[in-house]
Amino acid sequence: MNYRIDNLQYCNWSREVFQINREAQLDAVHVTIVYHEDYKEFLKKVEEWDVHFKENKDLIFPGKNYKDIEKAKSEKKTAIFFGFQNCSPIEDDINLIEKVYEKGCRFMQLTYNNQSLLATGCYEKNDSGVTNFGKEAIKEMNRIGIVIDMSHSAEKSTLEAIDISEKPIAITHANPLFWHSAIRNKSSELLKVLSESNGMLGLSLYSHHLKDGTNCSLESFCEMAARTADIMGVKNIGIGSDLCLNQPDTVVEWMRNGTWTKTKNFGEGSKKKPGFPKQPDWFIDARGFENLKKGLSKIGFNNKEVDGILGGNWFNFYKGIN
Repeated sequence: MNYRIDNLQYCNWSREVFQINREAQLDAVHVTIVYHEDYKEFLKKVEEWDVHFKENKDLIFPGKNYKDIEKAKSEKKTAIFFGFQNCSPIEDDINLIEKVYEKGCRFMQLTYNNQSLLATGCYEKNDSGVTNFGKEAIKEMNRIGIVIDMSHSAEKSTLEAIDISEKPIAITHANPLFWHSAIRNKSSELLKVLSESNGMLGLSLYSHHLKDGTNCSLESFCEMAARTADIMGVKNIGIGSDLCLNQPDTVVEWMRNGTWTKTKNFGEGSKKKPGFPKQPDWFIDARGFENLKKGLSKIGFNNKEVDGILGGNWFNFYKGIN
């Protein structure tokens, strides 16, 4: 059975977006439900998604485990898995980890760019590693079945999280540094350690993570995927597009600034280009998976490997969550 999974989207959710994901034949999508929100604000986001599920039950339903991906495939729907881009919803209470799990959370980043109560973000000057609270949080996440996501974390913190976790972790949306030197991209050394622990990397289609940005070519992206497979093994890579379809620029401002600063932070953008960057023309939305399929095949991946990158590898990873 071939599965198609995008393991990170943060779109302006609507029926149109859900229809596009179905046109792309996505069996599962890991969606960002919060960035800087606390626990009560997270619950409000869950309520908003309850409305989406009710109004679009012919297209989507909440995913809890890999069996829901199988169900989505058979019913021609998309299973939606909740994830956090930050640990803010658990506040400073380890008991909230189980509560957010019960509400559907299956992925949680320990940091979002900055230092958190759990670990160090990739934008910090000094990486102090996983904190005492972070170590306990990882154990609790392992116990109940929430994946540790280190997409926005610094290198030392990520290596420590891999070592501490008894289950494989994920970097759901990033690319290798050898291809493009974005702050958020990851070193070859880290990716090798990630693969040795059976962890997963979701290759990002967000323009700030791409060589040549919006002008990145499909061929260049697929060549990068091939080199990454040489480092990690093809079974440890998938897609985490980081697609922010139809989002207004006010949202990227919230992502970068939250409530932690009064000084405008431009993150991977700039004062001249503060908003969302344009997508490359071969991946405007999830229907670009078809272009990825062609490009990966052309670069030399066989059919089994292509199917794995486009979803099968993530499916196997999901089977090991619980």
